Amino acid sequence: MWIDDLAWAYLSLCFLCSAAIVALEIWRPQKMMVMNLVWPITALYLGPLALEWYLRSGRKGTTAYHARLMEQARRELALERLVRRPEEPAKSAGQAGASREQVAVGVSHCGAGCTLGDIAGEWWVLAAGMTFAGGVLPTRLVLDFVLAWAFGIAFQYFSIVPMRGLSPGKGILQAIKVDTLSIAVYQAGMSAWMALTYYVLFPSPHLEPNDAVFWFMMQLAMVVGFFTAYPVNRVLLNAGWKEKMPQYKAEMKREMRKQMMENQKAA
Repeated sequence: MWIDDLAWAYLSLCFLCSAAIVALEIWRPQKMMVMNLVWPITALYLGPLALEWYLRSGRKGTTAYHARLMEQARRELALERLVRRPEEPAKSAGQAGASREQVAVGVSHCGAGCTLGDIAGEWWVLAAGMTFAGGVLPTRLVLDFVLAWAFGIAFQYFSIVPMRGLSPGKGILQAIKVDTLSIAVYQAGMSAWMALTYYVLFPSPHLEPNDAVFWFMMQLAMVVGFFTAYPVNRVLLNAGWKEKMPQYKAEMKREMRKQMMENQKAA
């Protein structure tokens, strides 16, 4: 019974943390609309860690914070232009590597999609009683992946299109290109934990979605998936395939400087 009590306690704590983040976002919404969903969904499996993470990093994504940071970067860049001699060349707009904070936020995107996909998939299998992949667990894993991929691409679409100004068609193609590998690796880590739970930890009787312990094991699977997807997201961010969030003042200054140089060349 102890694990049942632990499962209910942690599930309740996660729901409370998710509700707390929603309340904070109502007060100060995120600049990137989709992040208003990503943060509370992340709390559904990371619980108090997600709440503490939001208090540290989530505020950097709010509309008010972003506007203040943008103004500071603009003022500093204007000051640099004043003190630089006319014949002195502009500084290079180099690309810095992604920080651990930015990589973690990048993982949270596909994590949110995987969370919604797995919740929908598990209840779908239970309600329909379907088996099409040679067993209950393979059916769950296949359906979970398909739904997680669909939700994950949607989350990435609503992140990448506003930041790059892409058309809907190009946005979908870019989202598929950017997040498919990340989602696949995330689900691979999750699937490994789910298989361990199904065949080793609870071989008879198997856990079902109407059991609190089932969802506690699923939360642990989400955590495993998060860590397996972390290295892949670092590569994708450093390669420039995925957009970095939150943006820092130095990155904003580089983008502004790059745009100025492009405008000068065009003129």
